[in-house]
Amino acid sequence: MTSTSPIVEVSELRKAYGGRTVVDGVSFGVDEGEIFGILGPNGAGKTTTVECVEGLRVPDGGQIRIAGLDPVADHAAVTQVLGAQLQESELQAKLTVREALELYAALYPRPADWRPLAERLGLASLLSTRFGVLSGGQKQRLFIALALIGNPRVVVLDELTTGLDPRARRETWEIVEDVRERGVTVLLVTHFMEEAQRLCDRIALIDKGRITALDTPQGLISRTAGSTIISFTPSAPLDDEDLTALPAVASIEHKDARITIGGSDETVTALLSLLARRRITAHQLRVTDATLDDAFLDLTGATR
Repeated sequence: MTSTSPIVEVSELRKAYGGRTVVDGVSFGVDEGEIFGILGPNGAGKTTTVECVEGLRVPDGGQIRIAGLDPVADHAAVTQVLGAQLQESELQAKLTVREALELYAALYPRPADWRPLAERLGLASLLSTRFGVLSGGQKQRLFIALALIGNPRVVVLDELTTGLDPRARRETWEIVEDVRERGVTVLLVTHFMEEAQRLCDRIALIDKGRITALDTPQGLISRTAGSTIISFTPSAPLDDEDLTALPAVASIEHKDARITIGGSDETVTALLSLLARRRITAHQLRVTDATLDDAFLDLTGATR
């Protein structure tokens, strides 16, 4: 991170539709040079929050500042410092990649040179290709290029990998990391836990319109009750009483014959001792760290 002063400041943001509150007192700051994630399930209020940040929606309450500017009152100035890839974006099907890049570049007084941008985003060989025949991953790369073409200090990427296959998703992650390396602050909206865990410096976890936690990915994971996950199939039955008596046990789940325990390193040691005493073999034993999925379920109270 390159600055201690937030380039994006959101304070007590509120927004309702038809009497239903969608965003309820959301506050956070994004430091210049970081990838800041807004994570949550569908319908949590993520997109409405960033649409207010972008100036596309007028908040019912609260305050937003982008590099000190109000996205509504100073909208024209904000468009010069903020670029956006919207959750749902389309271009005219017959428009070529070159025409789209040239068109968007003409909208800014000092645009980025779209040629090296197209090269870096893997679009150079597609300049004559019409938008309507691009693959999902190619369209997303184009939308990222269009979001960056105005040389923004901040770029909002909203659910940019939804609908992509795993390979295209990982390629897009590399592009996001490259964007940050260029000094651009990234506000990343996603409901993919793996995506947030890999990319984000910090994450605001939103559920039902409120921020339920704000921390680094590892900080969120460390809050989960069972930071170590032990999974195995015992060669003989085990009583739940014996398992719950193990130290630091946070959860026990049974699926068919397989047992999954949320606990700690201390739990692992005690479990292995218990199995040895009972002469029970742990088939397909797996010991892993908790993930952002586990943290999300614990912090939002969702069921597994």
